[in-house]
Amino acid sequence: MAAQCVTKVELTIACTNLLDRDVGSKSDPLCVLLQNTSGQQWYEVDRTERVKNSLNPKFAKKFLIDYYFELVQKLKFGIYDIDNKTFDLNDDDFLGEFECTLGQVVSSRTLTKPLVLKNGRPAGRGSITITAEEVKDNRVVVLEVEARKLDNKDFFGKSDPYLEFHKQTGDGNWVMVHRTEVIKNNLNPVWRPFKISLNSLCYSDMDKSIKVECYDYDSDGSHDLIGSFQTTMSKLKEASRSSPVEFECINEKKRQKKKNYKNSGIVSVKHCEIIVECTFLDYIMGGCQLNFTVGIDFTGSNGDPRSPDSLHYLSPNGVNEYLTAIWSVGMVIQDYDTDKMFPAFGFGAQIPPSFQVSHEFPLNFNPSNPFCNGIQGIVDAYRACLPQVKLYGPTNFSPIINHVARFAAAATQQQTASQYFILLIITDGVITDLDQTRTAIVNASKLPMSIIIVGVGGADFGAMEFLDGDNGVLRSSSGEPAVRDIVQFVPFRKFQNSPKEALAQCVLAEVPQQVVNYFSTYKLQPPKNPAVK
Repeated sequence: MAAQCVTKVELTIACTNLLDRDVGSKSDPLCVLLQNTSGQQWYEVDRTERVKNSLNPKFAKKFLIDYYFELVQKLKFGIYDIDNKTFDLNDDDFLGEFECTLGQVVSSRTLTKPLVLKNGRPAGRGSITITAEEVKDNRVVVLEVEARKLDNKDFFGKSDPYLEFHKQTGDGNWVMVHRTEVIKNNLNPVWRPFKISLNSLCYSDMDKSIKVECYDYDSDGSHDLIGSFQTTMSKLKEASRSSPVEFECINEKKRQKKKNYKNSGIVSVKHCEIIVECTFLDYIMGGCQLNFTVGIDFTGSNGDPRSPDSLHYLSPNGVNEYLTAIWSVGMVIQDYDTDKMFPAFGFGAQIPPSFQVSHEFPLNFNPSNPFCNGIQGIVDAYRACLPQVKLYGPTNFSPIINHVARFAAAATQQQTASQYFILLIITDGVITDLDQTRTAIVNASKLPMSIIIVGVGGADFGAMEFLDGDNGVLRSSSGEPAVRDIVQFVPFRKFQNSPKEALAQCVLAEVPQQVVNYFSTYKLQPPKNPAVK
């Protein structure tokens, strides 16, 4: 269930002040990269070259790793002094190691840390510097195209033209990479401007052939070819509104049959521009912080926390579905937040001292500072809060959504892609304020925030599915549509027998795209912009 955000990250390694294990000369270090699959199993991904006689090596060989936002990818960098020709490192001197996650590396962009020995003690004054760079070509072509005097293929009415763009693969085959919309009943169509990545269109090669075909759309699928032409990006780039680049649309069959055949119409490219679009990692490496907030359902339908059949019951080893969801999602997101201080709230309980019902109370009962230190801090606050509150009702989501939205709205004043907010709501599912929640979500869709809802227990989650706009656009009670889909819902029971990482993989897979969509729609650049080289 890998997300769409798979991209490759290149890591460059340098070390300083390594231990000197060689008599009469300096150490000859290399760096080995290990990755952790699960538990304590580490496997070797790759190793750098060996640098002779250096305690401050800069390794030329880079490590290339697939990056997944929704996974915690554990890495270990080991430094060895190589004194023989064997591949096995066990007979070489160990100079120190460093363990981290790929998330920590990309959110820092450059990470310098002390090396430690196997016993956890410092490896002298040795340190390692890891620099991350995304491997990509994030150039995008923006095209505006129209046509005139196209052949009429329809008996009744006029042709319904659309264009297809194809690139040529290494073995000479053509692969379609873009299709425009169909313009009904028009021999002089003007298509909407569209974007396509430079890599998709021509492998980023300005002189590679691009084939454009113009078809007449038929509802039964038997679309008729009006004509085609070939061009290159170099040629298309010459287009401007005052001087469009024009191509004759040629239909080979027609040309062979007709003596005085000229063409089947003219396709005119009015505008062609190459722009650089930021990727998710551009925002993260450029200093964007992901702010994580948790909202926990303390309504009566969960059952008395002291009873083993309650969803809030803590099993003898101290866990329940609420805590498992917090750990699973929080462990991934914490790498993208520098201060690791997370606000955590409850809703639907009567709280001390007056036992009024509250729909947004801090788990630590400190309204002026609702922050918990790390994911462990949220877990501790939840465990401490549970015996002090009385589960009650109703189940209102809108107060907590509006609470986070106020912070997201304040962040929009900064005019850069500096902050994005992720709200995790964990609930047993029976929502009371559906209309207010719909309106809150529609308003939040205009802000830098995403909402993840995890449903625990066995309730009917129909209302939650409705809020997750996958089946159509969510509308507020007044009919206003959400400008983007920001809610991701999953029922916890789907993952009860899965590895612990599976829940986070599922709920976080859409977040990178939501982050990119928001910042690109509002044309916001990262605070430190690494996209523009």
